[in-house]
Amino acid sequence: MKIHVQHLTNYQYTEKVSLGLHNLFLLPQYKPYYQIEHQKINLNPKSVDQNYRQDLAGNWFFQSWFSVETDQFEIETNWIFKLDPFNPFSFIIESNFEQSAWNTERPIFNYKEAESFLQPFLSRTELVDYWDLLLPIKEKSTGLIDFLVRLTQQLYEDWPHLIRHEQNIWEPSYTFSERKGSCRDLAFMQMDMLRSMGLACRFVSGYAYNPMLDDGHELHAWLEVFLPGAGWVGLDPSLGLFADHYYIPLAAHPEPYATMPVKGTYFGSASSKLTTQVGIKLI
Repeated sequence: MKIHVQHLTNYQYTEKVSLGLHNLFLLPQYKPYYQIEHQKINLNPKSVDQNYRQDLAGNWFFQSWFSVETDQFEIETNWIFKLDPFNPFSFIIESNFEQSAWNTERPIFNYKEAESFLQPFLSRTELVDYWDLLLPIKEKSTGLIDFLVRLTQQLYEDWPHLIRHEQNIWEPSYTFSERKGSCRDLAFMQMDMLRSMGLACRFVSGYAYNPMLDDGHELHAWLEVFLPGAGWVGLDPSLGLFADHYYIPLAAHPEPYATMPVKGTYFGSASSKLTTQVGIKLI
């Protein structure tokens, strides 16, 4: 199947400003289950120059710089993707990793020789106690994968998805107490839950396609958990799913704010207003 993704980002300024350096995390990151058949990136005003760069986490982005004054900045990207079926459950994790903690009362997993490398993916800003939620799910589960399926589904059922146009991300403790949140809030909360069990996680932003869903999921956020033997496995608590070929990542990072689509500066005293629009349709 083929889909067309159109993403429009517009900044309006109350008076003319000078645009600084901008890093645009709007490039689809490589996944073997899709091919890019068409791509087009338009900037208004046009940049003096631009280049493809890669950050420390391995994300490719588009870096642009400018020399004109303007009262608006518009970024339009168009993509055509050919999607091939991808089964998110077709993997086998290392049994030693699962057995190292699963049979304990409160499992805390250990990556052994890889733990120092994964430390940023294990770091927590808060020490929220989730065990009253996690332990009953563990008792019903036959293993770690079954647990991840059940937890992701329960978060979907018990924490309703909100469409929030604010650019901030709620702290996990706040989302946990509110029992609702945007896709990025829920993803950050589940990351923190799994990190409390010693599981390495990273935050992912990108596009998600599902014609059966209401608007508000196209520009999306989810998380990935690292399972030795399987690698990074995508979980989507706002939909209760494992990420399959309908998920197209733009950036992945242990720090959620590092995946924001547009990072840049402007010079002047003006205030700004951001509007975004994403459309995904089947071709």
